[in-house]
Amino acid sequence: MSQEVQVIQSLDAEGLSPQSVSLWNITWHRLLRRKSAIIGMVILGLLIIIALTAQWIAPYSPIRSMLDVDGYPVRPEKRQSPCIHAFGCSEDRPQHIMGLDGNARDEFSRILYGARLSLIVGLSTVSFAIVIGTVLGALGGYFGGWIDNVIMRTMDVLLAFPSLLLAIAIVTVLGPGLQNALLAIGIVSIPAYARVVRASVLSVREMEYVSATRALGGDALQILFRRILPNALTPLIVQGTLGIATAILDAAALSFLGLGAQPPTPEWGAMLGAERNQVFTAPHLVFLPGIAIALTVLSFNLLGDGLRDALDPRLAHVS
Repeated sequence: MSQEVQVIQSLDAEGLSPQSVSLWNITWHRLLRRKSAIIGMVILGLLIIIALTAQWIAPYSPIRSMLDVDGYPVRPEKRQSPCIHAFGCSEDRPQHIMGLDGNARDEFSRILYGARLSLIVGLSTVSFAIVIGTVLGALGGYFGGWIDNVIMRTMDVLLAFPSLLLAIAIVTVLGPGLQNALLAIGIVSIPAYARVVRASVLSVREMEYVSATRALGGDALQILFRRILPNALTPLIVQGTLGIATAILDAAALSFLGLGAQPPTPEWGAMLGAERNQVFTAPHLVFLPGIAIALTVLSFNLLGDGLRDALDPRLAHVS
């Protein structure tokens, strides 16, 4: 049986028409067959909606203390427990569905704004790492020789250290702050993408269509960026989706240690670190940011796993 017949039969088995099918249609169809990926997309969709609408749905400012609010009905208590009128909380008390933090700021508003910051952290660091890693991996894989050796040995040095430990060292040198933390996370993430791209370049650089382009007078950059790199998109998409989860977790860890986002920035890791000693006296201030981090990381991991399976033709019939 020819390969073309096998492909057509495979598409028919999945309910796809060979006449009007594309890689993205196949991927989307397969992705929707995986329940875990759907769960990840639902959670991620909710997070995106929250991030985009936080300024309208947050009842209070995420950085302003209730102690500074004019006309507040009662004197607010620091680390006040959640107050929900529908669940029996006195109508005389202002409603704070997730309570107040140690500076009498509304925890719910800070959680909402933290979703926006976490998504920005993940997308910005991974975008930076993908751009730099793609260029380095493509140059090393295509040209080989001493260029490849220098690039990959540098990547090996970075990989020799635990990523979070290396990020802590970089931020320690640059100084605490969210921007320095993002730069550090981006730097330690570069080797993963460089290795993925290099492997893809090595696997296709001697194929017939590449050799034909070279024989027709195509220059190295044209061959590299128009013929070879498109084949690296699939593993990059998967690696990038999973990398966003890792970046968010690393940023939260740096902020927890006081090296990332600085007060009063509403960042989940910083919120968790500020109230870490209140786990028994005010557990909602510890568990709620932790749950937010866990759900965000889980959504990207589930989506990344689903994309990996959907983009792998060997798993076409696995649901």
